[in-house]
Amino acid sequence: MELLNSIKQAYFKIGIHTAPPGTLLYRLNQMVKAGSYLAQSGRRTQPVAEHALYDQDGLRSIHNHDFMSDPAFVRAYQRGVQAASDYHWHWRVHVGLWAARLAARLPGDFVECGTNRGFLSSAIMKDLDWDKAGRRFYLLDTFSGLAERYVSVEEKKGGVLERNRRELESGFYTTSVEEVRTNFAEWKNVCIIVGAIPETLEQIDTQCIAFLHIDMNCSPPEVAAIRHLWDRLTPGAPVLLDDYAGFGYEWQKIEMDAFATERELSILSLPTGQGLLIKPP
Repeated sequence: MELLNSIKQAYFKIGIHTAPPGTLLYRLNQMVKAGSYLAQSGRRTQPVAEHALYDQDGLRSIHNHDFMSDPAFVRAYQRGVQAASDYHWHWRVHVGLWAARLAARLPGDFVECGTNRGFLSSAIMKDLDWDKAGRRFYLLDTFSGLAERYVSVEEKKGGVLERNRRELESGFYTTSVEEVRTNFAEWKNVCIIVGAIPETLEQIDTQCIAFLHIDMNCSPPEVAAIRHLWDRLTPGAPVLLDDYAGFGYEWQKIEMDAFATERELSILSLPTGQGLLIKPP
């Protein structure tokens, strides 16, 4: 409540008395209203056993998440952890594996724009037994954080460059492509492409794509990637947008929504912070 009141006071000082939708104050107000609603007599939720509560990666849910104990999921998730670290991304990876299994039924190669250390792509390759898949996986990244020249003005104002520096300093972003190559060395048909998007997109030489994962943490290269690759996507192919609904990544959502609207499509917003788009027939 103290944080909420402080933000309200800041708004009032500049003459804004109603928080615009999408702003931090608006979201905090909605959270407070929801908490008050549940706290009212007769509206409390039933007690939930600790093991039945999913509470990580910005998602808190009492809904079924027994996929976490599925042996195939556990093997795939642990391979992702081996590639990077345990970021407690279980539901996010569950979505990624679902999309990849769907794509495995379609003709075409796999593409990931924004691989970093390779958490999700490693999990996918483990899950699909990649050497038997008979297709290629293109992995694109600078492998050194964001290419600052491709960060939009709006995102710079929003602190994206500062976040990029923090992620580099903390080691979350890799700075060693050789470590990434070592991680993926166990599989065949892996094409690691080093450099900034859109400059490297021409190196994707497949004409048929069944799966596209985009995770570059800023909007211009993400939009450039989907525009460049859209016509090569197999009908029914999933496009998974890692940051689409994430807090602090609003410009990625704005720009991807504009792309989808141009094609009379809409993107499914997921509580994991991801977005999902299916290439129509």
